[in-house]
This record gives sequence, structure tokens and C-alpha cells, in this order.
Amino acid sequence: MSQHESIDLHAISADSHITEPPNCYVDYIEKKYRERAPHMTRDTRPGESGDVFVVEGFSEPLALGLVAAAGKDPKTLKIGGTDFAELHKGGWDPKERIKDQDRDGILAEMIYPTIGMMLCGHPDAEYKNACMWAYNRWLQEYVGAAPNRLHGLGMTAVRSVKEAIEDFRRIKEMGFKGVMMPGSPATAEDYDDVSFDPLWRTAVELDLPVSFHILTGNRGSNALAEGSRMHRGPRIAAWQAVIRGCQDIIGMFIFGRVFERHPDLKLVCVEADAGWAPHFMYRMDHVYKRHRAWLKCDEMQKLPSEYFRENVFVTFQDDWVAFKMTGMCNPRRLMWANDFPHSDSTWPWSQDLLRVHTQSLNAQEISWILRDNVRELYKLN
Repeated sequence: MSQHESIDLHAISADSHITEPPNCYVDYIEKKYRERAPHMTRDTRPGESGDVFVVEGFSEPLALGLVAAAGKDPKTLKIGGTDFAELHKGGWDPKERIKDQDRDGILAEMIYPTIGMMLCGHPDAEYKNACMWAYNRWLQEYVGAAPNRLHGLGMTAVRSVKEAIEDFRRIKEMGFKGVMMPGSPATAEDYDDVSFDPLWRTAVELDLPVSFHILTGNRGSNALAEGSRMHRGPRIAAWQAVIRGCQDIIGMFIFGRVFERHPDLKLVCVEADAGWAPHFMYRMDHVYKRHRAWLKCDEMQKLPSEYFRENVFVTFQDDWVAFKMTGMCNPRRLMWANDFPHSDSTWPWSQDLLRVHTQSLNAQEISWILRDNVRELYKLN
């Protein structure tokens, strides 16, 4: 046995998902929204027959074909025509979830939503808020069934800074480890505005990392829900666009001086891969050094890349480039994930892939990226 073959590749997934069951929103939403809550129904259109989630305000229902496609042959993947009963039970049953983890060599998971991702871009902030708190209540019960293996992140609609602060405190009290935020707040000001400083101080005070997941901005989620084009050329070209929303947010936090004002704030860029990070940091530094005068960017205390390396955590799955670029990043900010049970998931082949992808790393780097970084960030036992 080689030295590398003896290295422990068991991992904590920094980004995994649940599959909301039919009762998630209907049973857990406040009473006045119950009749309008997102609910599952049957799509009976020819060739599309299957279960779908209907969300008020979205012109098209949300199909389930890709939300639990982990382990499937890529040739069989499809958006619609899928029954809820066909999906991985671990998506909503915590007992089955532990079996899924064990099969993939997973010690624990940080849990994100599925339908909730699309809700982040919902145009009705009041409705979105009600749905998110229904999800939080359901998720609290789900992760509570296996508190050492399942770790939830609460959701907030960010309708105002004052309310978001209250949401952060409730999320902390509910036992969640972090906050999943919409790509765009439901306020007139964006996240880099100084009016948001009290919220970032609260995040630091409560030791709650803030997460921005792909497809949770108004452009990404609405484009998927409405079926509009968010790309040029063939449909597959749209897949290249999914990480750009997260990159824009990172740039806003850095150039908007959020990290300069709040050096202890921790931002998690979720499921946007990491192999691009070294060039992104270089590019920010280049623009800052060469163009900041005419772009009216005052001198910052540090280079943009320094804020990225210290304040931004990035999660990735089978991004083998990220494993090759660790020396050009901060390896203490890289966090591997299996994205179970979504279509991009490495489940149930994670151990096989990691055995190959980690070949260039030493035992310490592997331990950081697979376990230690996420454990320390979220203060896991």
C-alpha cells in the first residue's frame, strides 16, 4: 500500500441538499399562507408526466428530475417526468440519509435546500419570507434527528436590515450553523451598502458564516423558473453562467469594502467550483492596481486578493483543477462537497474520485480540505 492509499479520505460535505417533501411548505408555513404555499402536484402533459412543485408567482412548475439524480447515468438525466417516490429517500428521511452518507464515506453534511434555492429569487418578498421560515421549521426537525451528522443553514429573505438581524438571531437559536442568503436582498440597497453593516456585525457576533449558493440570485432562479434565456447559443451554454452570480457577489463584498470594515466576516461561495479562484484574485488585483484611479476606487487597506484569501470560503465537488491549484489559493479556505442528492453530485463515487483527485496533496492538505476547514468554520463537534 502506498503512503497516499493509507490517507483517510472520509469527508464532511460542505454543500449537500435536502429534497423538500410534499408537506414541507404546506404544513410548516404560517396559517394565512397555507392555501398559497408551494405544493406538489402532478404534471399530466404528454411526455412530461411526473410530480412537480407549484410555486405561486412562477409561471412554470418546478420539475424534480435533477433534484435527486445522484448516481444516475448521465444519459438518463432529464428535468421532468419524474415521480417523487423515485427520489432518494435520504432527501427527506434523516434515517435513510445516514445510510447514504455511510455509502459515500461521508462523516457529516452541511444542508442546503432545493426548492428553497429557487425561492431566493421570488419577486414577492413577503411570500418568500413566509416560505423560507416554513422551510426553516421543517429543516430544524430534519437535522435534529441526527445532530452530529446533519447540520442545517437557515434561510432569510432579507426584507430589511433590522428584520434580517432578528432572523440571524432566530436562526442561531434554532441551532443552525450558518445563514443561506438570497443572491440579491429585497431592499433598495445592495449588500455592500453601509446600511448593512449592523447585519455583518451581527453575523460576526453570532459566529454565523453567510452563504451564497449558485442559482439563488434574481437572474439565475427567475431564469430557470420562467424558462427565459440567460445565455447565448445552445442551451448547454447556460451551465457556464451559474458561477458568475457568486463571483459578482464576491467582487461586490471586496470592492465594496465590506471585508475591510468587517475583517472577521466569513462568506461561503457555495457550489461554484474553485479552480477559477487564482485567476479571479489576480484579475481583481490587476484592475485595482492599474485602473482604480479612473474607476474612482480609493486605496484599500489590503489587495483584493488578500481579502479573498482570508474572508472567502469556496466549496467544490469534482473540480480536479481546484486540487491542482491549492498552492495558488488559501488551502484553509477550500472545502470539498458531494452535493448529494443533486445531479452534480459525486455520490456514490466520492471516495473513488477523491483517491484520484487528491494525489498531488499531502495528508495535511487533504485533512484541511475534506474535514478540518468546514469543521472549524462551523464549529462542529
